[in-house]
Amino acid sequence: MTGPLVPFREFVLKVHSRCDLACDHCYVYEHADQSWLTRPRTISDEAISWTARRLAEHAATHALSSVTVILHGGEPLLAGPARLRRVCEELGSALNGIAELDLRIHTNGVQLSPRYLDLFDEFHVRVGISLDGDRAANDRHRRFANGRSSHPMVLRAVDLLREERYRHLDLGLLCTVDIHNDPVAVHDALAELEPPLVDFLLPHATWDDPPPRPDGSPTAYAAWLLAVFDRWTEQGRPMPVRMFASVLSSLSGGPSLTESLGLAPTDLVVIETDGTLEQVDSLKSAYEGAAATGFDVFRNTFDEVAAHPGVRARQLGLAGVSETCRRCPVVRSCGGGLYTHRYRSGHGAEGGFDNPSVYCADLAALIRGIEDRTAAATESPAVRAPDALLAAQLDLTRTLLAVLHDTLDGRGGELWDEAWRLAARVEADTPGADALDTVLAHPSTRTWLIGALEDVHAGRPLTEPAAERLGACVAAAAVRAGLDLPVPVAYRDGSLHLPTLGTAVVGGPGARGVCLVRATGDGFLVRRPDAGLAAEPGAPVFPGPELRIAREEPEGPHWLPVRTLRQAPAPALLLDDLDPFRDAFGTPPADRLTAERAETWAHRIAGAWALLADAVPEQAAEAARTLTTVTPLTTGTAEPGRHGHGALGVGEAADGDELALAMLSAFRRAKLRALGEVTDLYALDGTWDHRTPWGSEHVTFSRLLAETFERAGLGLYDPHFLTGVPEALDMIENAAETTVDGKQLIAAVRKEISGTRSATGRNRGRTVPPSGPPSNVLSPDRKVTFE
Repeated sequence: MTGPLVPFREFVLKVHSRCDLACDHCYVYEHADQSWLTRPRTISDEAISWTARRLAEHAATHALSSVTVILHGGEPLLAGPARLRRVCEELGSALNGIAELDLRIHTNGVQLSPRYLDLFDEFHVRVGISLDGDRAANDRHRRFANGRSSHPMVLRAVDLLREERYRHLDLGLLCTVDIHNDPVAVHDALAELEPPLVDFLLPHATWDDPPPRPDGSPTAYAAWLLAVFDRWTEQGRPMPVRMFASVLSSLSGGPSLTESLGLAPTDLVVIETDGTLEQVDSLKSAYEGAAATGFDVFRNTFDEVAAHPGVRARQLGLAGVSETCRRCPVVRSCGGGLYTHRYRSGHGAEGGFDNPSVYCADLAALIRGIEDRTAAATESPAVRAPDALLAAQLDLTRTLLAVLHDTLDGRGGELWDEAWRLAARVEADTPGADALDTVLAHPSTRTWLIGALEDVHAGRPLTEPAAERLGACVAAAAVRAGLDLPVPVAYRDGSLHLPTLGTAVVGGPGARGVCLVRATGDGFLVRRPDAGLAAEPGAPVFPGPELRIAREEPEGPHWLPVRTLRQAPAPALLLDDLDPFRDAFGTPPADRLTAERAETWAHRIAGAWALLADAVPEQAAEAARTLTTVTPLTTGTAEPGRHGHGALGVGEAADGDELALAMLSAFRRAKLRALGEVTDLYALDGTWDHRTPWGSEHVTFSRLLAETFERAGLGLYDPHFLTGVPEALDMIENAAETTVDGKQLIAAVRKEISGTRSATGRNRGRTVPPSGPPSNVLSPDRKVTFE
């Protein structure tokens, strides 16, 4: 098996191998592997010391910031307080200065007392308790050997842990599912105890020893869990439930939150009481020796265990599940189920663990059931409404700005720090906040931010233009809001650019410095502190200490405004041929247009827009609400900006139908890219190839989605583009990569093209090459505030 070694981060340390209960569903004592009979009852001093030494060695080798150690059994409290203290002291001492130690203990709670909890408080050991629900449910399996109920003693332990002095140690409850129990009664009994977490566990089973199904239903366990889910939802989700949270996370493109579901590689190893090192404990349900590695803490490192074929098999993600699972639409959520539950004895194709889970039908029904129940609540507003997408895009821009400021951590320079301070003052004013949003929403802002973040994350200093851009944004916002606030803005090569407004010429080629920009009642003024010095050779003479620019100032020697295209039926769009960060297209942007060329540009775009408004009025209306800026390109037809939702680049290579189709294609690509930046439409991209219905090419999922989305939009203008689109929508909807938001998008596209497949109308001609995959931007999880 290939691939990098995955270090262990979770260690199950068996401190006692016997138990004071006789639970008939216990995998340690009641299933296939009976190796517990040969283990010492209590872990020895030598095994504790070597375990501590190996932990420190592993954490140092892999630079782990923290490791989790779960004290386990049997029943770990049977080891006694003195032995448990020894374990905590040795582990803590060995890891001191190397990694943080997260200590936990899983217990049946029967022996729990203040004496133990005071010890756990001293060493920050958090406590998880096994409880299967109300008394009837718990007594079905969790009894003493003489048949006596353990339920009252467990409740006493839970109540003790809920006391204020111990509440911080409460890790939650573990509940093993039994479909004979009343799911609502089980939920209510657990919820009444107000646990910080509940973890439902399917009883360990294999294809050789399948779980009981009294009514023969292949989805009985799903039905039971969905009944719990419905009650949990009805009661306002009173406590976190790990299984449900994991499914909801994975449906939205997020990670799995439990080992029993999802495709995350395992990072757990077990240390038995005799120091032997084993794989995950549940494997004892498969066959005798299934968990064995042949290693122990006295002779072997944890890296040797991590390289064991059995461990590596559970670190392969999608490649580690069966072929049936790899093609299943819910594999991202279920992960093929718990590794143990896939086991079937025998030789050949079905022998071993290369099978779906014995709970396969249950897992699929559970995931689909949760998806159906939560689709409306979990769908992304950005997918539903253009205005929500614009708001999400602005939020992302502000988040990226916050991340850049925090990453700079005072290294942005004086101009940056002053601009950040002044931004807070602009934002505190209601018109100023709206004006700042207008400037930040300009597509070039995103291009600037992404380039700056790439530099600082690579350890490079900000370029001077990038470091100076924030001041220009703040000044432009203050001017737009009419705020009497002087903002220092750097100029270089004699030019000072204010995004969305224009460029002031304050010096000759090569001139650089800092000006103060301040709004006035009828416009703004630019004050150059060194204006009294001799002008550079050939430069326009700076008119005194201040340059005054009116709101509708025409183009002149000192002012180049950003022009606005106002040719109906096209919306008012900024024609930005000035912004130094406008180079966000595959084709280089054109230089400043003459007035005549700008007029020609406006007529070409208006003519193409008229065709769109006639043929696809809904898409034209949406584009009018979301596009803000047109950038002239040196060549080509039309293409979206790489960053930001509102940018459209237009070349001089086409007009009429060709330009209309190219603009529509660019708009669809821009929209999908924008959606991909603020929501999870898919996951696992590149894992499988998909054949496009309109050709024989095999492509990644992201490309299939991009081409389908683009063709669906173009098909509303020219129906021949819809060839294969319905089939592609079916493929996408049923693909394992598709998230809840992705399904919502597909539903919207189906509605969009409904009734169009048989549409007639003239063939508007040339085929626009389909796009490549959208570019995703990782969105950090907070907003910016300027303070």
